[in-house]
Amino acid sequence: MHIVLIGHGMVGQKFLESLAEGPAGTDLRVTVLCEEPRAAYDRVHLSEFFAGKSAEALSLVPPGFFETTGFKLRLATRAVAIERRNHTVTTADGEVIPYDKLVLATGSTPFVPAVPGRERPHCHVYRTIEDLEAMQSSGKVAKSGVVIGGGLLGLECAKALRDMGLQTHVVEFAPRLMAVQIDETGGRVLREKIEALGVQVHTQRNTVEITDGASARHRLVFTDGSWLETDMLVFSAGIRPRDEIARQCVLAIGPRGGIVIDDHCRTSDRNVYAIGECAAWNDQTYGLVAPGYEMARVAARHIAGDAGAAFPGADLSTKLKLMGVDVASIGDAHGKTARCRSYQYVDERKQVYKKIVVSEDGSTLLGAVLVGDAAEYGTLQQMALNGIRLPADPEFLILPSSDGKVRPGIGADALPDSALLCSCNNVTKSQICAAVGEGCGTLGDIKSATRAGATCGGCVPLVTQVMKLEMGRRGMTVNNHLCEHFPHSRQALYHLVRVGGIQTFGELLGKHGSGLGCDICKPAAASIFASCWNAFVLEPELASLQDSNDYYLGNIQKDGSYSVVPRMPGGEVTPDGLIAVGQVAKKYGLYTKITGGARVDMFGARVEQLPSIWEELIAAGFESGHAYGKSLRTVKSCVGSTWCRYGVDDSVGLAVEIEHRYKGLRAPHKIKFGVSGCTRECAEAQGKDVGIIATDKGWNLYVCGNGGMKPRHAELIASDLGKAELFQLIDRFLMFYVRTADRLQRTSTWREALEGRLDYLKDVIVNDSLGLATELEAQMQAVVDSYQCEWKTAVTTPEVRQRFRSFVNSEMPDERIVFVRERGQIRPARPEERADERSEATA
Repeated sequence: MHIVLIGHGMVGQKFLESLAEGPAGTDLRVTVLCEEPRAAYDRVHLSEFFAGKSAEALSLVPPGFFETTGFKLRLATRAVAIERRNHTVTTADGEVIPYDKLVLATGSTPFVPAVPGRERPHCHVYRTIEDLEAMQSSGKVAKSGVVIGGGLLGLECAKALRDMGLQTHVVEFAPRLMAVQIDETGGRVLREKIEALGVQVHTQRNTVEITDGASARHRLVFTDGSWLETDMLVFSAGIRPRDEIARQCVLAIGPRGGIVIDDHCRTSDRNVYAIGECAAWNDQTYGLVAPGYEMARVAARHIAGDAGAAFPGADLSTKLKLMGVDVASIGDAHGKTARCRSYQYVDERKQVYKKIVVSEDGSTLLGAVLVGDAAEYGTLQQMALNGIRLPADPEFLILPSSDGKVRPGIGADALPDSALLCSCNNVTKSQICAAVGEGCGTLGDIKSATRAGATCGGCVPLVTQVMKLEMGRRGMTVNNHLCEHFPHSRQALYHLVRVGGIQTFGELLGKHGSGLGCDICKPAAASIFASCWNAFVLEPELASLQDSNDYYLGNIQKDGSYSVVPRMPGGEVTPDGLIAVGQVAKKYGLYTKITGGARVDMFGARVEQLPSIWEELIAAGFESGHAYGKSLRTVKSCVGSTWCRYGVDDSVGLAVEIEHRYKGLRAPHKIKFGVSGCTRECAEAQGKDVGIIATDKGWNLYVCGNGGMKPRHAELIASDLGKAELFQLIDRFLMFYVRTADRLQRTSTWREALEGRLDYLKDVIVNDSLGLATELEAQMQAVVDSYQCEWKTAVTTPEVRQRFRSFVNSEMPDERIVFVRERGQIRPARPEERADERSEATA
């Protein structure tokens, strides 16, 4: 049998893999006609091309695939005609190719509105690697970019423009972003988060003309007469099925386009199949990869003789990270089911929105929307897919955890064996369990054996849970690997770095990892390097590993501005110091507030202002307060015996000593201290990671406390200590925590996870049961001795200082950061206030 496949994208490659894995794979003759100059590549992660991922790295074709299977791939070969009576396909160069079975996997084409001026130079679409290369060329001669389209691909494209350092705008015809996937409230929250990242959003805008701009290359004119100028334009306003070749040979076409197929993925011609975005099943086309993959599997099985192979429809649930913002949609997200009910949770401060849609009787989950935090996606998706009965109070599925209230949910063990975990590759829980039974013990093994998590990655957390659960049941050793790039825990990586003297990520990856690294292992490695060697975090080899806060040595806020927190050890500051802070805040127009850690926080600094602000604070005797890092944040204290009639020792003096000793220490998570001068506990020391309380016999040391969402009292680990012994034990405690905790694990949860818990911790820290005391103290002293003020190093190092700018190719400030006055100070403008200001500027 000779099979001709027209199109070699993601779905086309999945079809070939399914054929090769089938019983007739070796007996088939297959010719693949690929219009593009390269074989199938990963369009789901196409934006990674702008982050440096090569076209070769994006390839989906395993090495040697075509040589092994015998399938013939014809690149840069476009099919132009099908003659169904003769069973032939004609290519653009006139070659006629016969077929027994024909499979159309022609995909889709970007929709470009019929706007006059759309063919001007530096106007692009966002679809292929060639498109991206053209965008890169335009970006080199542009200062601003506009994306027309606010859907999934539009926001991915906006990230690409922003990553190129362009002033970025998104223009959307609908009243909200991602109108298909999320509802009005979700769209509002998403818009606020996207705009806070520096991308300006324009909704309900219909472009009627593109002409010459006055201050930029193009001017987009909207129906209401307003306009927007830009140097570069990208159309990402949706896709349309590529069904032109099916129309040419008079195959049935759906009412909204797409090649009509039946449950077996056959077209109106029984010898011609259609799969992926070009196909219309039950008058519906699919723009996601998972349904296309399932169609590919069904078509391959049916061609191979499985008469029962049928396409059942698709789960359209999606979970993405758009510009760093979690967005997820499940099932009936808009609540269109008759008599359904919904529960909603909105946190405007944190910009989080969650909604679940349930049946009238409250027993079944019908849909969900998650914006800003999609942690519940796996649980909610499985409840919806498997019809798992909801708990009596379903609202607690999305409400934040509170004291004593355990969030309801389903564990991996509660899922039925038939539960579909990976929609992209049709992998069930039972298949994951079977793979574990065959020896798979890592996520990489699972991906290789089942393909689960190998496409979009949305199922990885749940797949990992199931894998570890099954490993535990079988008595296998369950690993806690940091991520797929390192087969080691954070603790193991720390020791590999320490013992091996490793100081760069490249060396660590080359010796102990694989791949390119990710947003999990890079910041974790950066933290480990800082804990071990305490080098400047923005050195060339380290800067790219940092998260956004560490990269700019400040906390990024919702509007894209930064906060500045100078260190005030123990909360102590002189009048001159306060005056200096006030003068800086007044000069740069910053909002000021006393923090919970007894420091002054200044908000509203633009990125290019940071070095100048730091210089003035340094000149006044201040240092970086490290409010941006996973490090020592504050040492809170009461006034102690110096002033207070109840105080029994000098809590302020001790707090100042402690803060100066441990400032700059990088750790798995932030660390807070409290020092109280007596047992009245005014500094709330027992709610801190390290708490110290004065008694008439000395100092009592408490550890592993925590405030926040799940408060936990610290526990007494030693009492009646002198100052020298106190510092000795704190040194040991902190370095043992740094050595052994997991990534982003607070001291409270770390203590809970320790075998033997408090008794074990006492033995290690106080009794030196592991014989590590001298080594831990020496390591801490090395950190203390190598301390540097990161602000000072940044402003005195020219190549570092120059990165503090809003745009890589311009000295201009970010005009999208807008403030209004309230209670005598500034605050970020709300969206409607921004719109008013733009209208006034236009007028």
